[in-house]
Amino acid sequence: MTRTHLPGIIAMAAIVVASNILVQFLFGQWLTWGAFTYPLAFLVTDIMNRVYGASAARRVVLVGFVVGLICSLIGTQIMGEFGPLVTVRIAIGSGLAFLLAQLIDVSVFSALKGGAWWRAPLVSTLVGSTLDTAIFFSVAFSGALSFVHPATDVAWAGEVLPLLGTGPMAPLWVSLAVADWAVKLSIALIALIPFRVITGRLLQTA
Repeated sequence: MTRTHLPGIIAMAAIVVASNILVQFLFGQWLTWGAFTYPLAFLVTDIMNRVYGASAARRVVLVGFVVGLICSLIGTQIMGEFGPLVTVRIAIGSGLAFLLAQLIDVSVFSALKGGAWWRAPLVSTLVGSTLDTAIFFSVAFSGALSFVHPATDVAWAGEVLPLLGTGPMAPLWVSLAVADWAVKLSIALIALIPFRVITGRLLQTA
């Protein structure tokens, strides 16, 4: 780990910590504020991959995973109105989703690195974000995966309601997942601008 990687490490750690805090605060009916900060982790990973290579990106991902794990462990010890702020299922889902999605992002980015500048960050983030949402919400809230931690009560997440309040009937957790996924996709597009600017400057000074 070189000193040049330090900004990426700090940025990833800050995003993970901020997201773990902001996820406690609702934004509308289907989202939390953490939904808007967490996708920036993919931006950090992609910048590290473009400028310093896949190995450096994976190191930053590992740091983010460890920081997230620490945050989850702390959250399981803090009692909220309805129990621990972080349940065992949420901790497992969050850790698995982050690690697998980020590593897939690194692999996809590396495979597309030689093409147009926007293709690698866009495709890798879209693939990683989709995987992240699918893994987290399924593991954390799906009734079909209650065996992950039977003691965790997720009955509330299985309540069948119109999708996002207007669509076909679906479990509540599916609406939460769709809303989260939509935010990730939107930020993936917006993040192309800072990706282009930051990588351009870093490559000039490298």
